[in-house]
Formats: sequence, structure tokens, C-alpha cells
Amino acid sequence: MRHSIMIGAAVAALGTAAAMPSDAHAQDQRHFTWSGDLGAHRTVYLNNVNGNVTFEQGTGRTVEVTAVKRWRRADPDDVRIETRVSSAGDVIVCALYHERQTCDEDGYHGRNDRDRSWRDGEISVEFRVKIPADARVRASTVNGDLTIDGTSGEIRAHTVNGDLVARSTAGRVEASTVNGSLTARTAAPVTDGLDYSTVNGSVTVELPASANADVDLRTVNGGISSDFPMTLDGMINPRRIRASIGSGGPTLKISTVNGSIRIRKI
Repeated sequence: MRHSIMIGAAVAALGTAAAMPSDAHAQDQRHFTWSGDLGAHRTVYLNNVNGNVTFEQGTGRTVEVTAVKRWRRADPDDVRIETRVSSAGDVIVCALYHERQTCDEDGYHGRNDRDRSWRDGEISVEFRVKIPADARVRASTVNGDLTIDGTSGEIRAHTVNGDLVARSTAGRVEASTVNGSLTARTAAPVTDGLDYSTVNGSVTVELPASANADVDLRTVNGGISSDFPMTLDGMINPRRIRASIGSGGPTLKISTVNGSIRIRKI
């Protein structure tokens, strides 16, 4: 049976994210800068393991990369930063934590398990990247917050231990984390299914007012709220809701265990 409902604001019981490696007692730091041109509507790829990553809008076609290494007891030269422009006009940025490790558009390749300094959180790299307004972004880190804003292009973003914010003014956004909150703004019409998830943290998804989608919302310890009227599919369950926004359409999945779920109009 289908019912028309408006889901009101709910109070969420938020879980505590896993502890992050701290740079508070870092013994030193080292700076790195790079700039290069990005082809029109091309992609910036960035892969990191330890450290926060921030993307923001720059000027013109230039990509500007600033990175800061921080370390404790380890040799900062054990982590290499490589940045290059591909033959297609994309920009690839990588923090390489192992001697034999390489990185390209598909992520990391190769590994030397004898080097454990990255696991102990002794070396981290914090990135700040300025990008053209139409840039597409593919970015990931493991231990750190990830923020992407100021682009109209598509975004694919992932972290494990950290908060994630991914906003595009016109493109599709795919994003996930595990221990942290997630905020995603996808201004493009939902023409294919989308899946936003975390375990310990809240999830906020911002959609255009004209959005049409079927939604599958799941939380264990938290509430669910929406700016959109929804047509409920099945029984009312405060922890699991299947419903339609607008005239319905591709499925939008949003899930967390310890946190709230919010759907907002742009």
C-alpha cells in the first residue's frame, strides 16, 4: 500500500567516528607545490592514504596543488608526491607511501609491506587543490577528511576514517565513507541509481527541487528527515523507508548505522 507522507525533522543518535591519526605532535613539516593546465571537462585524480584532502575552485584552466608532509620519528622522504598531466589532458596527483608503489587513473598499484610508517600514522600528507570550474574529480584518502567544492563536473570520492563533503553545481556525485559524516550535493538529474553510505556518522544528500527518484533509506541508531514530500511504499518504519520523490525514478540509496539521514532541497 502506498501513502503520501511528509517526513519531519528527527533527532539522530550519532555514533562516534573512529580515532584519526593526529598530527598534533608532528616534529616537522615539508611543503610541496605544483601547477599545470587541465584540459576542458577533464579529470583531476588524487590518491592519498594519510591526511586531509581539500578541493576548491581556482581560476582559468590551471590546477594548483599544495601539499604539506607531517611526520613523527619517520623519514618524510619515505613518502613521495607525484603529479603529472596525462596524454589525455587529465591531472594525476598521488602520495606514494611505498618504494615500489605506483599510481594512475585506476588508483594505487604495487606495495612494499616492509614499510609500516604510513600504518602507524607517522607520515601524513595534507593536500589542497585548486581546480577549474568544469573539472571532474576522482579522489580518495584513507585516514583523513575529504572536501570537494567549487566544480560543476562529476565527482567520485571516498574516504574510510574521516568526514566527506562533495558538492557539484551541475554534475553527478558519488561518495562514501565508513567512520565519518557524509554530505553530498548532486545537482544533476538522478538518471541512474546512486548509493551514499557510512557506518558511523550522519548522511545529508542535497537534491534539486525537481528531483524524481525512488529512495531507500536505512539507519539503525538515528532519525530520518526530508524536505521533499514522499509517497511511502509499504508500512511506516522509522528506521527503514522506501518511498518516491516526485514521480519516482532511479533508486537513491542512503544508509548509515550510527547517524541520521537528511534529504534537502537545493
